[in-house]
Amino acid sequence: KKKLKVSGRELASVPTQVFGLDQLQVLEMSPERESCLRYQLELLPREISRLRNLTCLYLDSNNLKRIPAEIGTLSHLERLTLSNNSLSSLPPEMGALQRLHSLHLANNSLTELPSPLCQLRSLIFLDVSDNKIGTIPPSIRHLEKLETLLLLFNSLERLPEDVCLLRNLHTLWLGNNHLRSLPASFGELVNLDWGSNYCSCNFEGNPLESPPPEVCSRGPEEIRNYFLSFCRT
Repeated sequence: KKKLKVSGRELASVPTQVFGLDQLQVLEMSPERESCLRYQLELLPREISRLRNLTCLYLDSNNLKRIPAEIGTLSHLERLTLSNNSLSSLPPEMGALQRLHSLHLANNSLTELPSPLCQLRSLIFLDVSDNKIGTIPPSIRHLEKLETLLLLFNSLERLPEDVCLLRNLHTLWLGNNHLRSLPASFGELVNLDWGSNYCSCNFEGNPLESPPPEVCSRGPEEIRNYFLSFCRT
């Protein structure tokens, strides 16, 4: 088998037979999104390291409290989904997943953006919405290929200038944080969609007091109009 889905309302552990499938590429242990179910898996066994050919690992909507260091041995992993769990931290070994391009961490208990994530140079999509993240490390600048960054419903009071170095960003959602201002270099994120359909950038639910002066003085007209309109409401 190259692809396997393990399911069950009472799923609380990984069947040991799974770890003998050394050619497995896709392993899914999460309920259908539309079902609103939550599985009971609390621990991802260390034996996950035996599945060296995994490219996709789906673990959404379980009750995972930690991820074992052995996750770092899955060198072929390209997609990892861990949303809707109980994670408060991630192992440093995750920084070894250099083929990872999509990482889902929404609705956990993370209080900071883990620094190992900033070592994932191939990352294109990162969702850390609905956590308790209050700071973003300067090392985020290393995610040069990042195109989508979702940070809604966190505790951010400040957006570092380093985020403005992510010139490949097409989608940046910052709604429902505690941001009162934005970096002066924010206008340099030229690939964001600033037209009338500004769905690629979201600030609703922040106490923004005024648009960044340098953005309004030198940025594209679409950016100036967006901020002036937004801060008047």
